[in-house]
Amino acid sequence: IDIDNKRSPRATALRIETVDTIGFLYEFSNALALRGLHIARVNIGSSGNRVQDTLYITNARGKKITNPQEQRELRAAAVLTKHFTHLLPNAPNPEAALLSFREFLQTLFSRPNWPDQFVSLEQPHALDALARLLGVSEFLWNDFLRMQYLNLLPMVHNTGALAAATSKDALRAELQAALQAAPTGKAARKALNVFKDREMFRIDMRHITGQTAKFGQFSAELTNLAEVVVEAAYLLCRNELTARYGDPRLDNGAPNPMSVCALGKCGGQELGFASDIELIFIYQGSGQTNGKNRIAALEFYEKLVTATAKAIRAKQEGIFEVDLRLRPYGSAGSLAVSLASFQRYYAPDGPVWAYERQALVKLRPIAGDETFGKRLLALRDRFVYSGEAFDAAAMRSIRERQIRHLVRPGAFNAKHSPGGLVDVEYLVQGLQITHGAQNPALRLSNTRQAMTALHQAGILSDEDYRRLREAHIFLRRLINALRMVHGNAKDLTLPPADSEEFAFLARRLNYGNHTARLSQDLNRHTGFVQEINRRLL
Repeated sequence: IDIDNKRSPRATALRIETVDTIGFLYEFSNALALRGLHIARVNIGSSGNRVQDTLYITNARGKKITNPQEQRELRAAAVLTKHFTHLLPNAPNPEAALLSFREFLQTLFSRPNWPDQFVSLEQPHALDALARLLGVSEFLWNDFLRMQYLNLLPMVHNTGALAAATSKDALRAELQAALQAAPTGKAARKALNVFKDREMFRIDMRHITGQTAKFGQFSAELTNLAEVVVEAAYLLCRNELTARYGDPRLDNGAPNPMSVCALGKCGGQELGFASDIELIFIYQGSGQTNGKNRIAALEFYEKLVTATAKAIRAKQEGIFEVDLRLRPYGSAGSLAVSLASFQRYYAPDGPVWAYERQALVKLRPIAGDETFGKRLLALRDRFVYSGEAFDAAAMRSIRERQIRHLVRPGAFNAKHSPGGLVDVEYLVQGLQITHGAQNPALRLSNTRQAMTALHQAGILSDEDYRRLREAHIFLRRLINALRMVHGNAKDLTLPPADSEEFAFLARRLNYGNHTARLSQDLNRHTGFVQEINRRLL
């Protein structure tokens, strides 16, 4: 890059000689416009794969660029744009990366002394990480990366800081320190959500940059964060309510405990991109608080559930959002569930649907009274692992309804279509329920661990186990990729195989340009899942 103020009487000549890359002149002209610079004339030359471009540039006043700081900014903008466009072909979605890069530049240029920040970005590994992040999906940029701009630059620069996972104990200690430093409840809630967003961002960046290559590691880190955040929000809100109303007591004056239990993906420690947090809050029984402003235990716990769910703020529906719909009677039931109500609902002669009792396979206490949580696990085992065979007919009826209502005709939904993730999970859960009464080792909430236990018990053959594991990994990665693109947990429909979006999906899943191989793997895995379901259930 050569900046020459002698070649032209009216404009600064910026001469750039480099390897040709797609989109450079287009994006660099945009970068200049963002800086308030104008291109008066351009000479373009090329030799083989190298270009020699000369741009004649003036500032907003029509003058030459003579200020050394402005010349430094001009040089930095050229280098940053050149390096980035060189890496564009490696991005999963080059078009999305280019559009996001424009907004990134606009934000970068608005900061004082931005070339100082650029120095840390000029390293190849940092720019490569930036290209990959900006090209992952439009959703990540619009609803995530852009809002985390101040966290993005340090992480992109210091990719080594993403190399190690943060332990659950370390997460808990850091969050507790932040909450203790907050002077008010409002400030504590803000600190809790700032911590949640920052750590979720860090975990997602670890995953996108390939630091969590081992299957299940990404889910485990997200689940640890969810548990720490839920526990902290629960204790924060409980302490506030206790200070106002006193402790909840049973009718006999003994403490009235509560357990916060996770279900679904959180219960199974299988959270992914855009997952929600499915919870059920269960307390022991009737009574009242022991403070001056006494209220019934049910009212106390209803207030506690509402406050806890409200304290954890989701930036977008379905992403780290508390979901209470799996409680007994759904939206028609109490937010706080008494032990007696829990027992009546899930008992063998209770009004529960078979698929609702099946969902208890993933029930796992994550906060509240530990002793009471263990009692709930014993109840779960009594209700779920009763010795009765799994009701495969009822499961297939539910699957037909899901396919009819949740799958668009002619499209494939990675979760609900035949052979999708739900069929893998229902198969594993069905085998757990059938054999779990005789073999307590099968009573696991995590699908992957349960699969291994079924294999070790001889219920899954070596071949079935291998192929089921492969199908499960494929479908989980496919769903994570789709959620990353769409930005929600519900839209899991694959784009048409001949579409540009399908090609981007293949690249995100490391298939490169081999879209046909992605289609073949999809048909192979889903076909096997359907076959093994028919054979074993």
